[in-house]
Amino acid sequence: MKSFSHPSVGLTPHQIPALRLGAAIIAVALLPAAPTAALACSVCGCSLSSDWGQQGYSELPGIQAGLRYEYFAQADLRSGRHSVNRATLEFPNDDEIQQSTTNRNVWFGLEEVLNPSWAISLQVPWHDRDHTTIVGGDTEVSASHASGLGDVRILGRYQLLHGMNDNFGLQFGLKLPTGRFGQNFASGPQAGAPLDRGLQLGTGTTDLLLGTAWFARPLVKLGVFAQALLDQPLAQRAGFSPSSSLTLNSGVRWLNSSVFTPQLQLNVRWDGRERGVNGDIDNSGGTVAYLSPGVTADLTTNVNAFAFVQAPVFQRVNGLQLEPRWLLSVGFRFRLPGT
Repeated sequence: MKSFSHPSVGLTPHQIPALRLGAAIIAVALLPAAPTAALACSVCGCSLSSDWGQQGYSELPGIQAGLRYEYFAQADLRSGRHSVNRATLEFPNDDEIQQSTTNRNVWFGLEEVLNPSWAISLQVPWHDRDHTTIVGGDTEVSASHASGLGDVRILGRYQLLHGMNDNFGLQFGLKLPTGRFGQNFASGPQAGAPLDRGLQLGTGTTDLLLGTAWFARPLVKLGVFAQALLDQPLAQRAGFSPSSSLTLNSGVRWLNSSVFTPQLQLNVRWDGRERGVNGDIDNSGGTVAYLSPGVTADLTTNVNAFAFVQAPVFQRVNGLQLEPRWLLSVGFRFRLPGT
């Protein structure tokens, strides 16, 4: 039995599997809740919209699982809306001059669809991260490496409307403080000193997640959607609170008769400043926008795959911060037997 079905009219039997594909894959990630702040001393995340259950697909009751891999290297040092040429900087410098942060993340997801209105999702991240920087007053590079469990997310979804050509739904949940945040620099002048809190595997805080989504079908083969999700830390921990963030996503997908379904998204994220005595208040917060083309593909009846690339089209940051030049996200999704 297929994992997903679509309520739209005017579709041939060959078109339906392509429509099921997106929800079967990308509902696993629910990634509007995933990103953290994109900062010089913190880590940006993939802001790709992945909750296709709120993009016009109706899901069959049961349990689905998936794995997703994302890669992005933050090496573009920016101030305001412009890149900063490190060759023009002198050392030692009064400011910390970040060099690079390379992120390799794996997300495991489980989602149970209870009925057409209700679903719940568990997202478990594993981070593998390398970071290099020249701290203010230093002339040599300090480096760190960390890998381990990140902050687990639990999300619920409720569909208020179930129209054949439009619907409206809500998201709500929590980000839990399951990732470690006591890492130190491993080498260089700062060896043994605490790494910035924004670069730790976890923030140490519990965050409230609230979102909404709308979908419409202006044409038989065209689906459009818009989503918004707020990530609000509830309290500081150990002198630190990560940035509040608001993610806005919109996109279109071509519902053709092949096993491939192209999609194009625009992902916009606003981040506030970090807070607390251990927050980097001067070098945190800003607004970024990505244009994200991608494709999904049916592999078998119950297994699907996807790939998306995000490219920045607008960046405005506070202070000095690192941003990626592109992000890659690939993965697959399958329905568990017997559900």
